[in-house]
Amino acid sequence: MAVFTISLEPVIHITDEQFYELCQANPDVKLERSVAGELIVMAPTGGETGSYNSEINADFVIWNRQTRLGKVFDSSTCFKLPQGGDRSPDVAWVALERWNALSPEQQRKFPPIAPDFVLELLSPTDSFEKTQAKMQEYMRSGVRLGWLIDRDNRRIEIYRTSEPVEVLAAPNQLSGEDVLPGFVLNLEIVW
Repeated sequence: MAVFTISLEPVIHITDEQFYELCQANPDVKLERSVAGELIVMAPTGGETGSYNSEINADFVIWNRQTRLGKVFDSSTCFKLPQGGDRSPDVAWVALERWNALSPEQQRKFPPIAPDFVLELLSPTDSFEKTQAKMQEYMRSGVRLGWLIDRDNRRIEIYRTSEPVEVLAAPNQLSGEDVLPGFVLNLEIVW
């Protein structure tokens, strides 16, 4: 399984509405769109990665149900990022007041908002460099905190607004800091 990138811009420009309709017409295909307008066709994850994604997402859902501070999203949700691009992080979270500021139609389609938090769990088919570039794209679009988890190398990259990337070797846990108050991800479920 691989990820394919198709450059459409030299031939055709797809509008936001056309991209949304393309995704709706092909529900069995996971599509993203880069800032440059490239169409990214993503392979489904394998069982191992899917299981880890579910375990991680469950921790966010439980924390969010207790705090009621925002909305948690899984990897099926595509966000229309303010700086361009349509991306689907493995886990995303948006503060409630920002989510509620969107219209019902914006909430129903691809929300035109950068999540406050994103997490990408590197799968065997992901390119590390392309995923790092995706994380930078998130940050340029207004994401406040991002985690890139590389299970194979037991490494975490933490992305914060206007700060250099912090790299951690096999930490036991990660703190949601001031973006996700009180949230702690126990990484025993990942390692």
